[in-house]
Amino acid sequence: MAATAAAGAVCPSLPRLSLRRDRGAACCSLALATTPQSTRLWPSVISLQRSCCNATHLPRQSRRFQHKPRCSQAEVANSTVDDDEACELVRGTDVVIGQGDDDSVRAYLLEAVKNNNGTCVLLLSDIFGFEDSATRDFAYRISCHGYNVLVPDLFRGNPWKKSLPMDEFQAWLAEQGPERVAGDIETCRKWLVDDFLEAAASKKLAVVGFCYGGGRLVETLARDADACFCAGVCFYGSRMDASLGARIAAPVLFVCGDGDPLCPVETVRELERQARGAKAAVYAGRGHGFAHRPESLEDDGDAENAFALMKSWLHEHLIS
Repeated sequence: MAATAAAGAVCPSLPRLSLRRDRGAACCSLALATTPQSTRLWPSVISLQRSCCNATHLPRQSRRFQHKPRCSQAEVANSTVDDDEACELVRGTDVVIGQGDDDSVRAYLLEAVKNNNGTCVLLLSDIFGFEDSATRDFAYRISCHGYNVLVPDLFRGNPWKKSLPMDEFQAWLAEQGPERVAGDIETCRKWLVDDFLEAAASKKLAVVGFCYGGGRLVETLARDADACFCAGVCFYGSRMDASLGARIAAPVLFVCGDGDPLCPVETVRELERQARGAKAAVYAGRGHGFAHRPESLEDDGDAENAFALMKSWLHEHLIS
């Protein structure tokens, strides 16, 4: 499976197998904050160009956060590690995985440098796509804790835009063929396992999904017959099929709010009952998107708590 550097830095049933949220000049996209640094080769990987992201020039998880994210992998109460020092080097790269226009997938790869733990997280975005600043901020923050994070373009360059009228949404969604999306996710999974993690000691892989990506997470884990994924974290997944729960072997943490009409608590609880090793964290009063798009101080507090739960979940199932 080949991956190349991108030219610019910039379903009820299982399928078988395309608005950036601009937040002002002060919170620019990660891609705009990067500069080319080096080239590295994996087996079957063609010249992957890197960029180096300095934490002092990158946006925080939310413009409302009033404190720095804890970024050291080995966090303890009496830690003397400075957050910016721990996050100083996270390499970010736009990559193209696969060969040919029909089979290749654009993605954004973040690699931890100082505290890399040798594991990977496949992050499936919401409808606003892999270039959205809130999604990349969250992926960057995960990488600060030692994980390599791959964020694929699930919509082939055509994410939903807030500027579009809502009466066009169903037509846009229908363009995102379930089989094509499932195939793109599989392409990324295969590249991570066969190429990126080939020389890694652990070869452990997790999947995290938001909203639309959370629904695809459930389907992806239900198809994971070879148990490639060691864990999953599903943030308020939309259009989740609870009947797939019994087919999920990897332990999944389901995070949602009880005021989210797109992710009914009843569906989450049913998945928690059906999936082996699953756990649900339901936040009172929270709506859709609170963990990666907080809109109030109350959202911020629960977003921090949800991030801590995710971090502990990943550490338990990928590192411990």
